[in-house]
Amino acid sequence: MNQLVLSARIAQAGAVRYTPAGVPALDFQLEHESEITEAGQARQVKVAVKAVTFGAVAETLGRQPIGSSWNFTGFLATPRNGKHAVFHIQSFSA
Repeated sequence: MNQLVLSARIAQAGAVRYTPAGVPALDFQLEHESEITEAGQARQVKVAVKAVTFGAVAETLGRQPIGSSWNFTGFLATPRNGKHAVFHIQSFSA
C-alpha cells in the first residue's frame, strides 16, 4: 500500500497551472517538524517534501496562505524524469 499522511505547513507554492488536458495542478513544498521516539530516545525530526496536487484540491489548496498548517493525505510517486519521490496530495484538512 502506498499511502502517506503528513501534518505539515505550506512552505512554498507556485501558481495554479493547467495540464494539457485542462486539469488544474499545483506544485508546492511542505515542511514538517516534530519530536519522535526512536529506539527509546527522543529525536527532533525536520523534513521538507516536494508535493503536487490536481483538480479541485489544487484550486482550493492554491488559495491557502504560505505558512498555514494542514493534515495532508496522498501517495508517493517518482516523476518520469525525476530522481526523488513527490508527495501527490489527494486531500487535506485542518
